[in-house]
Order: sequence, then C-alpha cells, then structure tokens
Amino acid sequence: MEKRFAVLIDGGFFTRKLYAKLKARPTVDQVMVEVDEINNHKLFGGFDLLRVYYYDARPASGKLKNPIYGVETDLGQTDVYRRSQSFLDALELKPNIALRLGEVSANGWKISPKALKDATLPHRNLSADDFSMDLEQKGVDLRIGLDIARLSLGNHVHSIVVVTGDSDMVPAFKFARREGVRVILSHMGHGIKRELRAHADLILEEYI
Repeated sequence: MEKRFAVLIDGGFFTRKLYAKLKARPTVDQVMVEVDEINNHKLFGGFDLLRVYYYDARPASGKLKNPIYGVETDLGQTDVYRRSQSFLDALELKPNIALRLGEVSANGWKISPKALKDATLPHRNLSADDFSMDLEQKGVDLRIGLDIARLSLGNHVHSIVVVTGDSDMVPAFKFARREGVRVILSHMGHGIKRELRAHADLILEEYI
C-alpha cells in the first residue's frame, strides 16, 4: 500500500469548535487554514493526501407555520439557508475536498430550551418566542462510518484522520484498526470519552 492518508471531518463539530476559537462564524478560507494545518502535520511527512472528506448536512427547506401566530416561514428563503448553502458551494470547489452531505429535516416546532428553563412557564400563556423549530440532522454519522469502512476495505490509505468528538465513531474506529489502518483522532481540544480515545491509535493534538 502507498503511504497515503485521508482526513474525515465532522463539519458540524468542526465549525462549532472554530466558532469558539474565532468568536465568529468561520469562513471557507478559515476552514481551509485549519484543514491545511492537519494536512501539513509532521506525522504525515512522506505521506500523500488522498482526499479530505467533509461531512455536513444540507440546510433545511420547506415551509413551517408558527403555532401561535400562524405565520409561515419558507426555510429555503431564509438568510440561514442562503448562508449555509453558499458556504457548502464554496467549500466544494476547494482543492482535495469532497463533500458528503446528509439532510436536515424540519419536524415542526418544539418548546425552546430557554422557555423550558423559565419558571413562569406553567403560569402563563405560551407566546411565539417560546417555540423553536424542531430540526433534525440525518445521515452524517452514517456517511462517516461508511467511508471509514470503504477506505479500510479497499486498502486506499495507510492512515485515517477523523476530526470529531463523537463516541458513536467507536465501532468504525474498531473496524478500521482490524483492517490494519491507523486511526488518528483530532478532537480540537474537546472533551472526549475514554472509549473514543482508547480506540484511536494516536491523538493528533498530542503530537503538535
């Protein structure tokens, strides 16, 4: 096998950590700076990059009607939709980037976390501000796991870097290691469970 590696990035996790670091929503160029830091890490000296796989979800579309005011929101016409779609479109054109996109489904409305913490809630009428959209991301973790398996079974790479803090990745890590692939975890300083650490061969942040 050639000395190649691939980078698999949980986009939602990645951008949340960058937001905390930058104190602002990261741009595509700022994302690529972080990606390049991984690609140029000393651990991969003498390795060739196969590809960077970036996993995210298409922004939700469709229409939702507010349960209090009855005002309808077209999700596909919101600033959030346009900003998210523009970000993904621009990222897809960057060198060595392959997007893997799940979906965000709109399931209606739910009482917002802020409202649930409001001690006055049981004693007053609900208002429109007490509700938030019930949006659910689907298919992202599945796509990461499938690509880890595909890359491992096909002997495409020697090493896989996975940028995540999600312990749901443990079964995929185990599979890759059984197939002889080195699994390197980048958790970007996020607190991780012992099990996730135990089933990674290396932690990238420990080898800066």
